[in-house]
Amino acid sequence: MAEPARQTPTILTPGPEIEWLTSRDPVPYDEAVRIMAARAAAIADGEACECVWLLEHPPIYTAGTSADPSELLDPHRFPVFRTGRGGRYTYHGPGQRVAYVMLDLSARGRDVRAYVTALENWLIAALARLGVEGERHKDQIGIFTGGAKIASIGVRVRRWVSFHGVSLNVAPDLEHFSGIVPCGLSVPVTSLATLGAETDMARVDTTLRTAFADVFGIRLSAWGAL
Repeated sequence: MAEPARQTPTILTPGPEIEWLTSRDPVPYDEAVRIMAARAAAIADGEACECVWLLEHPPIYTAGTSADPSELLDPHRFPVFRTGRGGRYTYHGPGQRVAYVMLDLSARGRDVRAYVTALENWLIAALARLGVEGERHKDQIGIFTGGAKIASIGVRVRRWVSFHGVSLNVAPDLEHFSGIVPCGLSVPVTSLATLGAETDMARVDTTLRTAFADVFGIRLSAWGAL
């Protein structure tokens, strides 16, 4: 069941400029986690600015802190990574845009629930710009459309700096989700490609960036590469 739009949370206090990074080639998952953890620590120490990193991974399954081993249906299909983010099992792979969001929540109200709501608002706003109506489902994390899940959210906070983030199915091979019970849910998964929406990753990235600025009420720096 779709939930009504939520009020703007306290997390949306305007903050400093945020660096946007993209990686052209798929990034191995363990390397991405290492880079994220280092950047989050630098943000906490006041040695780096906040950051959003857009990338893809090679085909993998990841297990969040609530993962149920029975939901890993095909453990030998792809590498499986245990991770400190919230949530259960999910799939990452080519054609899926992953956005790792590293924000200083100590300057933004220290409200993790409000932060997750802001991520939901961001995905819904981006999908609307792509002609897709995204919605929340009660007691479920992620964004849905037409009864199917199109985006996932899994975050971790250390020293009040966030990392991990969201994933949006642009044009992945959806059959790869069959090796798990995605996020522990019985609903199907879908993608922008399946819905006949925009699949050019550069255009999707621009849409994500614009929607992020609108929802979080912040300035964005120039694009960077990583």
